Amino acid sequence: MMRKRDLSRLLRPRSIALIGGVEASEALRQCRLLGFEGDIWRIHPEKQEDQGVKCIKDVADLPSPPDASWIGVNREATIGVVKTLADMGAGGAISYASGFNETSDDKGDSLTQALLDAAGDMPLVGPNCYGLVNYLDGALCWPDQQGGERLERGVALLCQSSNIAMNMTMQRRGTPFAYIAALGNQIQIDFCDIAESLLDDKRVTAIGLHIEGIRDIGKFARLARKARESNIPVVAITVGKSEQARVAKLSHTASLTGEHRIMEAFFEKIGIPLLPSLPSMLETLKLLHAHGALNGRDICSFSCSGGEAALMGDAAFEHGLNFRALDASAIERVKATTHPLVHVANPLDYHTFDWGKEERLRATFAAMLEERFDLSLLVLDFPHPQRCVDANWMPAVRALRDASAATNAPCAVVATLHENMLEHHARDLLKKGIAPLCGIDDALTAVDAAARITQAWRKPFPEDMQAPARLFGEATLLDEWDAKRLLKKFALPVPEAEKLTGVKGARAAAEKLGYPVVAKALGLAHKSEHQAVRLNIRNAEELEEAVETLLPLGKGVLVEQMIEGAVAEMILGILADPDYGQVMSIGAGGIWTEMLADTRLVLLPARREDIAEAVAGLRIHPLLQGARGGKRADIDAIIDAAMSLQAFAREHRGSLAELDINPLLVRAEHSGVVVADALVRVHK
Repeated sequence: MMRKRDLSRLLRPRSIALIGGVEASEALRQCRLLGFEGDIWRIHPEKQEDQGVKCIKDVADLPSPPDASWIGVNREATIGVVKTLADMGAGGAISYASGFNETSDDKGDSLTQALLDAAGDMPLVGPNCYGLVNYLDGALCWPDQQGGERLERGVALLCQSSNIAMNMTMQRRGTPFAYIAALGNQIQIDFCDIAESLLDDKRVTAIGLHIEGIRDIGKFARLARKARESNIPVVAITVGKSEQARVAKLSHTASLTGEHRIMEAFFEKIGIPLLPSLPSMLETLKLLHAHGALNGRDICSFSCSGGEAALMGDAAFEHGLNFRALDASAIERVKATTHPLVHVANPLDYHTFDWGKEERLRATFAAMLEERFDLSLLVLDFPHPQRCVDANWMPAVRALRDASAATNAPCAVVATLHENMLEHHARDLLKKGIAPLCGIDDALTAVDAAARITQAWRKPFPEDMQAPARLFGEATLLDEWDAKRLLKKFALPVPEAEKLTGVKGARAAAEKLGYPVVAKALGLAHKSEHQAVRLNIRNAEELEEAVETLLPLGKGVLVEQMIEGAVAEMILGILADPDYGQVMSIGAGGIWTEMLADTRLVLLPARREDIAEAVAGLRIHPLLQGARGGKRADIDAIIDAAMSLQAFAREHRGSLAELDINPLLVRAEHSGVVVADALVRVHK
């Protein structure tokens, strides 16, 4: 296991060494711009001074070991500088140079190892990165412009890409950045190391990660645990949604299980929501900064427009949020504060009758807030700053501030268009304890994420986040007969069956099983594509004809009981992912597998509650519950089958490549389920 390095000096330095040419000069300018009060040492072999700071010719001549060092020299020279800093006991270094393991250059890998060796125990960020910005202390190891400002508390954003990190500093949405980090190649210090250290800074309110891949799921799980223990939420955005899983798509499970979906399931399991975009991350970080993770999904909103109320209602539905209805007493209480023509409901359209009337609005907002929603939102777009005045907008803001303070209820102001939340208004709202959110969709994405964090934190933390088993060699496909015999040992219900190698014996097999029966060619992955299945065979003549036709297609014929009376068809699958370990898929099966693509992924090991939650999250869940007068499916039996399948998968962890039960025939409540077809690939 890699040793844990102390990053406190690097992240919160009292002295900074800036080494190199033009970029190091810019880093000096940025430190001065934000008022860094510690020592700044400028190292350059030829310059006498830089911006009034006397230059030191060589790193070895530094007056004492610097807490943080920014190194902007070429890749070969970087190694020597890092070695000198490490030997003198520096607190950490940032390598700006590129040309290491991110390139196809023959020297890249060898130079990377040399850089690691030179750093030794000293923390090293990069190479190929801009570095770190600490807005809390004005400490910038950063070689370019940036758009942030000093503050006392705020959120952190960690990126692999330096350009994305710089762009995020230029945002004008009021996101209060305390730290920005661009980590580059992460050959030593990675996202988890930085984030874990930032969790120790009580001035940090939330952390956002923009990541391009996960190298160690165990480290991310430890980060998530510490975030939960510290009550500091972490959210993330990843790239690669279009990338497919790195396995052969032999089964339906593999074809429906992409790498990004597995990553989403992993992050959901450990309580770090994945967000769809950078704008939604900025909004989520603001909301978390203002209010932390939300207790639930009940929201209310106020607006002076029925159109805005309808937009909020539709968006909330899309994000699974709940505009909880007001009961009769609440309606009467709110109605007493509004104009007689206002229809009181949630969302609330208070019309323009009280526009600009601060006292009336304060009473209306307070009456709504007394209903204790998890978040209350005022829809308000501020006017154009060059062509309009905003005096008439401010009574609503002040009314919300006062009502929120009086009721201690978490509130936000939402601009329907992100550009209509002006930066100075956003900053002012945050000072008032109100979250300023830009754009309805991004705002409600943020609400959803903040609620999901609490939902995850209320569950026991997953203890058994094992490293994935490494499977070697070519995987072998078991025929359905052998696959079902294995599954039956783990209490998975399979039909009674007989295996035939010729037409002889077909009649006896059917008589033993009882008509109707099913006949299938063995040894094929996708039987329907080869017309290798015959259903509902009701007499010996039909059976013999079917067996004779099917024998040339495979390696024998399976004859088994025909299962009737199913109310739904499901798919259960297991995939061994090289990064995340075993993943279970649960979803709509049979002919609906590809058409609906209605599956949920669960990383193993999973609790029964996790499986039940996955089933409840399917789009076909209303069908399973007996929608439109249909029979209720045996949902408990689905969950039992999934738990038995998990036991099978864990027992065969060292050999199972993938497994597909499709369809799992689900009967009516209390009648059980049956494994109608099974595909298993194993490494022997």
